[in-house]
Amino acid sequence: MTDVAGPNVAGLALSGGRSDLVEERVDGNQLYDGRIIRLRVDRVRLPGGRIVSREVIEHRPAVVVLAENKAGEVLLIDQFRYPANEVLIELPAGIVEDGEEYEAAAIRELQEETGWRPGSVTKVAEFFSSPGFTSELLVLFYASGLSASKLPEDEDELIIPRFESESAVEELLSAGAIRDGKTLFGLYWWLHGRKTGKIG
Repeated sequence: MTDVAGPNVAGLALSGGRSDLVEERVDGNQLYDGRIIRLRVDRVRLPGGRIVSREVIEHRPAVVVLAENKAGEVLLIDQFRYPANEVLIELPAGIVEDGEEYEAAAIRELQEETGWRPGSVTKVAEFFSSPGFTSELLVLFYASGLSASKLPEDEDELIIPRFESESAVEELLSAGAIRDGKTLFGLYWWLHGRKTGKIG
């Protein structure tokens, strides 16, 4: 796994305005270095001075793409997720490659996973997937102006793309059929944007 930069502690403290909550790393032990993740256990000093352990999974940033066609339908994928042991309905997403810009990664992932290339992409938000144990940063993009353009997909992925209407998405959400966090975030953002006239 390529080296993953750790969080900027000073930046994190300033962004929340609460430097009194920042934990200071004392030392750590790397337990695993894989293709996608790195696992380490750190000893950190709490603001009160007590030393505790933190288990951390380092993960490269990833992009998420909410793509909408001219008919106002959103592009979803069906994919089996081994850790969850079920087929999940998701938005297209993938890891940012070394030296790759987020926007370029979003365009590439959409082409690889669905066979569609966007004419326009706009960054919506950045958020951590599960900051209690992993550094993974997700960057959500809104894509439109789709045209057919397929890139070779990853050999270990079997993905089925499909377009769903606004009403169909609402039904999936109401039925609890969407169980992936990034997809829930993206779809609720999209629905809110359509209902308020900010999208479509």
